[in-house]
Amino acid sequence: MKKILVACGAGVCTSTAVLNKLKKILDDHGLKGKYELFQCKIAEVPSKSASFDLCIATTMVSEVKCPFIMGIAFLTGRGLDAIVEQILAELNK
Repeated sequence: MKKILVACGAGVCTSTAVLNKLKKILDDHGLKGKYELFQCKIAEVPSKSASFDLCIATTMVSEVKCPFIMGIAFLTGRGLDAIVEQILAELNK
C-alpha cells in the first residue's frame, strides 16, 4: 500500500482538487486499492513526509523527506500527462 501526501497552502482547497483528480487517474490506471491519499498544509510537509512514499504539492516546500512532485499541473492542465507518468513511475518503484 503506497501512502501519498497531497499538500497545498492551507491544506483544504487546492489539495482537495488535486486529491480528487489524482484518485481518478490512479484508479483509471488500475491502482485502486493499492494507495492511500492524505491531505495536509504545506507547513506540515517537513514533519509528516518521512512516513510517506510520495508527496505532491501545489506550492514549493523547503524540506521533504520522501520523493516530491510539483502538482500545479493538476490545476492548470498544462503538462499533466508528464506529471502522471512521473507519479506512476514513482509508485511502481
